[in-house]
Amino acid sequence: MVSNRHRLVADAALVVLAEQGSRGLTHRAVDAAAGLPPGSASYYYRSRAALLAACVQRLIDQDHDQLDALTPMATATGPAALSEALAGLLHHWLTTDRRRHLARYELTMESVRRPELATELHAAGSALRQRIAAVLAGLGAPDPARQARLLVACIDGILFDNIAGANASSPMSAADLHAAARDLIGAALPGPVDGPPTAVPHRRAGSAPTAMS
Repeated sequence: MVSNRHRLVADAALVVLAEQGSRGLTHRAVDAAAGLPPGSASYYYRSRAALLAACVQRLIDQDHDQLDALTPMATATGPAALSEALAGLLHHWLTTDRRRHLARYELTMESVRRPELATELHAAGSALRQRIAAVLAGLGAPDPARQARLLVACIDGILFDNIAGANASSPMSAADLHAAARDLIGAALPGPVDGPPTAVPHRRAGSAPTAMS
């Protein structure tokens, strides 16, 4: 059974991964990040491999929690609501939740050399795609499984590009994310995606674009 203390240690391990990288993931560093006495992390997760496995499972749980919150809104009111919800979720992932995705990238690189992590990550990715395909099917997508794979691939690309890729220093604005979400949902579902227009902040000529706040 996973206790609150197990989750606390796993969350702290994700913070260490995001801030210090995979090489910085030690029991001592996790103790410090969690604000726990020395030896606490090793009590709950005896080895570094166990810590990594706990991080993967914590990410999986959080992904499903976020999808649980998104799905009812999307299926209740149609493609426009799904587009708006996706834009909001992208904004959340690129701002408040940015650190969690940095940890995910570290775990993904670890999984290249650790087949047990790769198995868990790939199975979780497939499960999420199946859930998204079910949402798209409910909204009339003609080939929901294929379109879910493409939609997730595009979302992953947007996240990586704006968190660790070429545009990390100048991430997409909220208005740009709304436009991207409308394009993605419009490509996956039949009919127009009619959402309220998103105001684009005025910029003086030659000024730099404003990053999301």
